[in-house]
Amino acid sequence: MAATARQGRKNWVLSWLPAVVMAVVTVVDLTAGPGVGFLPLVSLGPAFAGLIGTWRRTALIGLVALLLCGGLGSYDGLFETRRGYTAMASVAGVTLAGVIAASMRGRREAELASVRSIAEVAQRVLLRPVPRSAGPLQVAVSYTSAVAEARIGSDLYEVVASPHGVRVIVGDVQGKGLAAVETAALVLGTFRETAHDEPDLAALAARLERSVAREVNGEKFVTAVLVEVRAEERAALVLNCGHPAPMRVRADGSVDFPRPPVYSLPLGLGIHGGEPPRAYRIDFAPGDQLLLYTDGVTEARDGAGAFFPLEDRADLLKAPEAEDALEALREDVVRHANGPLHDDAAMLLLRYWER
Repeated sequence: MAATARQGRKNWVLSWLPAVVMAVVTVVDLTAGPGVGFLPLVSLGPAFAGLIGTWRRTALIGLVALLLCGGLGSYDGLFETRRGYTAMASVAGVTLAGVIAASMRGRREAELASVRSIAEVAQRVLLRPVPRSAGPLQVAVSYTSAVAEARIGSDLYEVVASPHGVRVIVGDVQGKGLAAVETAALVLGTFRETAHDEPDLAALAARLERSVAREVNGEKFVTAVLVEVRAEERAALVLNCGHPAPMRVRADGSVDFPRPPVYSLPLGLGIHGGEPPRAYRIDFAPGDQLLLYTDGVTEARDGAGAFFPLEDRADLLKAPEAEDALEALREDVVRHANGPLHDDAAMLLLRYWER
C-alpha cells in the first residue's frame, strides 16, 4: 500500500514536470532579459514529456512550448535576428524527437502488458491458488520472484486433497528461464495426477522421479519435499528429495527442523544411484505449524552477507490467520534482503487446527 502511494506521488510529480520547467524558464527569461539566452531551454518541456507521457501529450506540450517560445521571442525582439528562429527550431526538433520516443515507449509498454497478461494466465495454470483449508489444515502460500517483472519462476507448490489424505509438494527446479518453468509444469502435472492414484508416498515420489528423469535426461534436477497429513492422525508423513527440511513450530512456540533418516538425491538424479527416498513420520498435532520453503528464503542475504535467520523469525507466524502470518514472514525476508532477492522464494504454511 505504501509503495503504491509513493509510486502515485512520483507519477504526479513527473506529469507536472514539463509545465513547471517551462514556467521557470519563462520567469527567468522575463526577469533576466533577452541578452542571457534562456529561451531555447523551453524545449525542456517537450523533452521531459517525451520521457514520461504519451505521444499526444508530448505533441500538445510541444505546441504549447512553440507558442511560448514565439511569444517570448517576439517580446524580447529576437526575431529581428536569427536567435528567435533558432530557438523555435530547437523546440520543434526536440518536440519531434519526444513524440517519436513516446510513441516507441508506448508500443513497448503495450507489448510488456501483453506479456504480463500471458504470464498471469500461465501462472494460474502452473501455480493454481491453493485451498485456504484442506482437511484438518489451514493453508497459506507465498511466492516472491527474484525478477521484478516476473510472475512465474522455477519454484513450485501444490496442495491436493486426495483419498489418502492431504498431500503437499514444495520444490525448486535447478536453473532459470523457460526450461525451468517447463520442468516445474511437468512435476506439478505428475503430482496432481499421481497424488490421487498412489496410496504410498514413496511410490508417488518414484513416479515423480521417473517423469523428471525421462524428460530432463540427467541434465536438470528438482529438489522437493512432500508431506501427507491424514485427518485421523496427529502426525505427518514427510518425504524429502534433497530439499531444505521443513520448519515445525509447536503449539508451545518451540521450533525444530525434522530431518530425514536418510538423505535422498533430488528428483531427476536417480540414475546416479543413492538411497531411494523414504517417508518418515513426525508429530503434527492441533496448534502446530509446518512451514515448507525453498532455499530462496534461507539464502536471502542482508547487506553484510548474513543469511535470513528463519528459526529466529518463527514468532512472526503467531498471527490468527495463516495468510497474515505468512505475509508477515515474507515481508521480513524482503526487508532482510533490502532489495531484490537473488533467487525465487516460495513458502507454504500448514497450520493444524480442529474445527
